[in-house]
Amino acid sequence: MNDGPGVPLLIALLGLLLSPTAELVIARTLPRLGGAPALKVRITTAGVTALLFGLLAWRFGFSPELPAFLLLALLGVQLSRIDFTVHLLPNALVLLLFGGGLVLLLASAALTPGWADLIRALAGGAILFAGYLILGLFSPGSLGMGDVKLAAPLGLYLGYLGWGQVLFGGLLGFVVGGVLTVLMLRVRSAEKPVETAHGPAMVVAALGVALLMN
Repeated sequence: MNDGPGVPLLIALLGLLLSPTAELVIARTLPRLGGAPALKVRITTAGVTALLFGLLAWRFGFSPELPAFLLLALLGVQLSRIDFTVHLLPNALVLLLFGGGLVLLLASAALTPGWADLIRALAGGAILFAGYLILGLFSPGSLGMGDVKLAAPLGLYLGYLGWGQVLFGGLLGFVVGGVLTVLMLRVRSAEKPVETAHGPAMVVAALGVALLMN
């Protein structure tokens, strides 16, 4: 559903403002990440966040579940930036994504009401976490524990939308990860990278499924 172009544009502007605020808070509370990113990176993340905010507002309209998915976009972009640059998914941000998402989805379920959706969301988070944990234990070189932890909040959001979203979101993450790995290899002149961040691929897959699958 959507409420015309006005709401998505206003929500996109909100994303443009919240992105640098989030980066400032992250830099102050997690100094081990190296402080605030460069201006070029901040402009890029703000633009991406604004675009995602606008698309999510167009997808969900002014609905009870919209705030939860805006939080996914805001923190998802920041987690992707951090993982791509320093190969780390901070526990504090992953926990905030899960806890904040759970609270907002709980509020959405109460207003809709959609308690069945909330139960499915919790099950989706548990299933995706378990799947990534098994893969991480059997193939520790391809998945880190940060990726395993990130699977829980992403599964929560995907599960709220449906079982198909959990399935396709989980599988698409590996497809996007493979594409990003190939692109990185080409950029680095076929030199094998020491480590490939999988978190950004997981976030792209989850947001893509949320936007495109009804």
